[in-house]
Amino acid sequence: MTAIRDANRTAKRPPQGFSDPAVKAAFDQHPPAIKARLLALRQLIFETAAGIEGVGPLEETLKWNQPSYLTAATGSGSTIRIDRIKDTNRYAIYFNCNTNLVETFRSLYPEGLNYGGNRSIILSLDDDPPEIALRHCVGLALTYHRSKRKPCS
Repeated sequence: MTAIRDANRTAKRPPQGFSDPAVKAAFDQHPPAIKARLLALRQLIFETAAGIEGVGPLEETLKWNQPSYLTAATGSGSTIRIDRIKDTNRYAIYFNCNTNLVETFRSLYPEGLNYGGNRSIILSLDDDPPEIALRHCVGLALTYHRSKRKPCS
C-alpha cells in the first residue's frame, strides 16, 4: 500500500511496534504473505485514523482472537477487525454486522470490492488491495457513530 497522502503527512504516525504481545502473536501466526497484507491493513487503519479529525488515538486489542481497532477515547467509530480467512489465501476486514456499514460500502463500491455478507470486505493475495476504496470504508467505520444519522459519502 502506498505512503500517506500529502494531506495526512503531518498526522500522527502509526505505531511501529505492538503494545500488546498478544496482538503481535496474532499477526505472527500467519504465513508470511498473509502477515504482510494484514500488517499493511493495520498501517492503513492507523494512517486513516490519524488523518481524520476527531477520531483520536486507536486502541489495538484482540476481539475473537483477531486484531481489532477501536476508537475508545472518542467513541467516534465502530470496531474494525482484520484476519485471514481460515486456510485460504484470502483475508478480510470485518465490521460490526449490526451496523449498515457494509450495506453503505456496497452502495458506494458495487464493483471492485468483494463482500462477506453484511460484515466484511474480503481480499485476496492474488489481487492488489483497492487502497482508495479501503481507506474510504475504514474512514466511514472510524466515524460511524458521529455520522450514522447522516448520509454517507
